Amino acid sequence: MLVFLVPLVIGLVMEPVVGTAEVMSHVTAHFGKALQECREESGLSPEILEEFQHFWSEDFEVVHRELGCAIICMSNKFSLLQEDTRMHHVNMHDYVKSFPNGQVLSEKLVQLIHNCEKQYDSITDDCERVVKVAACFKVDAKKEGIAPEVAMIEAVMEKY
Repeated sequence: MLVFLVPLVIGLVMEPVVGTAEVMSHVTAHFGKALQECREESGLSPEILEEFQHFWSEDFEVVHRELGCAIICMSNKFSLLQEDTRMHHVNMHDYVKSFPNGQVLSEKLVQLIHNCEKQYDSITDDCERVVKVAACFKVDAKKEGIAPEVAMIEAVMEKY
């Protein structure tokens, strides 16, 4: 669902982290292409839509319920959710692995999202739960040092 994804733990060398952040930039850029299609369906205002494009920026707060609805819509475009709007682990692995060097990010990303899903599992409103999971994922990805820089995402946008 929240393909604002995360890869491997910081390795002994810094290069694996840079590599996984680079993979994350590809995943984020590709996943983000569905945002415009999902804007109306999720009730996302043009202002929030504009902000959402800066998901990984320090000053972007993942709090609006409509963002959760948009993430659900976007995830469904790539078959990343089960019917209960929880992450489809196999499809998420496959999706991330479809990007250059995606195998270095896949397992960690799924693990981080799943851990965040467990924390908010009791929230019955799907959009509200998903936005909380996305916020949790963003924090954890940054802690792991694998969140992409906005410039990295912009650099790969034209590929998608």
